[in-house]
Amino acid sequence: MTSLAAEAITDAGTGQLVLAAVLAIVVVVLLIAWAKWHPFLALILGSATLGLVAGASPGTTVTSFTTGLGSTVGSVGLLIALGSMIGALLAESGGADGIVNRIVERVSGSALPWAMAGVAALVGLPLFFEVGVVLLVPIVLLVARRTDIGLLRVGIPALAGLSVLHGLVPPHPGPLVAISSLNADLGLTLLFGLICAIPTVIVAGPVFGNWIAKRVPLPVPALLGPADAAVASGDEDYAKDATEPDRNRRNPGFWPAVLTVLLPIVLMLARAVGELTADKGNPVRDALDVLGNPPVALLFGVLLAMWSLGKRSGMDRRETNAVLGGSLPPIAGILLIVAAGGGFKQVLVDVGVGNIVADAAKDANINALLLGWLVAVGIRVATGSATVATITAAGIVAPLAATLDKPEVSLLALAIGCGSLFFSHVNDAGFWLVKEYFGMTVGQTIKTWSVMETIISVVGFIFVFLLYLVV
Repeated sequence: MTSLAAEAITDAGTGQLVLAAVLAIVVVVLLIAWAKWHPFLALILGSATLGLVAGASPGTTVTSFTTGLGSTVGSVGLLIALGSMIGALLAESGGADGIVNRIVERVSGSALPWAMAGVAALVGLPLFFEVGVVLLVPIVLLVARRTDIGLLRVGIPALAGLSVLHGLVPPHPGPLVAISSLNADLGLTLLFGLICAIPTVIVAGPVFGNWIAKRVPLPVPALLGPADAAVASGDEDYAKDATEPDRNRRNPGFWPAVLTVLLPIVLMLARAVGELTADKGNPVRDALDVLGNPPVALLFGVLLAMWSLGKRSGMDRRETNAVLGGSLPPIAGILLIVAAGGGFKQVLVDVGVGNIVADAAKDANINALLLGWLVAVGIRVATGSATVATITAAGIVAPLAATLDKPEVSLLALAIGCGSLFFSHVNDAGFWLVKEYFGMTVGQTIKTWSVMETIISVVGFIFVFLLYLVV
């Protein structure tokens, strides 16, 4: 137990600590949802409220917050930055367009929705959700217009593929935050996440898309430029990311682009398999431990992308460096939110709130995975932010992770990720981005996008819980 936790527990009873946690979460929710403050500032003030109401001194509260902030940047920030570099090269080189066009051109008819779900999942591996949207939706609109298959039949599977990856599969920020907060094994979480992601994408994508397309017929809207649609969504950060690849560059090729995207994932999965099948001290396992270490795996992905996506598309070293450097400013906001969330989580843990939640869950016989999912659902619906929901839920249930074995901790991280996707609505910038791109009304967006997100959350959690019963 840290000194801050000891101080808070000595000076405050259980009731005061619970009150502190509730007030802190209310402060974060109100500042984000009502006052429209940036989540970074909201999390800082929420952390201050938590520490002071719990009875900790301002100095120790600041120390706890900055400790959590620093450790989170060190563990998660590096991975987000490297993943962003791979995504930027994939977008700017035309590699993403090449993957999409190659698959779509070879598939037709009823198989197209399934192909779009697969393309979105593949392209979405190294990309943030918003960047994936502005890359893929123009293709969705062109496919819908060219094939007359129906906008939602191809659009919903593409959105589902992107969204599931965003919530369940590293190196996306949400899963990385949960893994860091719970001290979960990244390789194992990645393996379980992929297992759960496949059936979830199928149900929320092609299956739901085919059903809802018959009930919400939509004309194919005029094709907006990505930046135009991003501005229309009301989020300037999206507009900064919404850039078209240079059409004068040559396509780097389908397989080079695919292998570049998959390399970090394969290395991290190989490490997880090595841990499960080989003994410690085995040379092969030792090598996989190094190569599959997330920063190393993503660094190799960046180095390969500089050649396979940069040089092969005709970029010189100056242009490649400009793309890599340009990928960092747009992610500054998410890095600050994640870092502040790490500080908020650390204050939650240090004042002893997490221990109270853990004890209450045991007394009430509430399953840890269900608790994590429910907490994430509540924060997601209130704030509209999947990242804030993941950070808060992971901090609250972190002490429970100490009572679970290694696979169960990974599944707890995935349960929180599923909860963080529940029912996106008008307080979520992604809601407006999808609405504007597809030319829908608010009601149509709720019937389609919001319901799809809820299906992902519920179905994903069901498969996570089934794995929990098996492992």
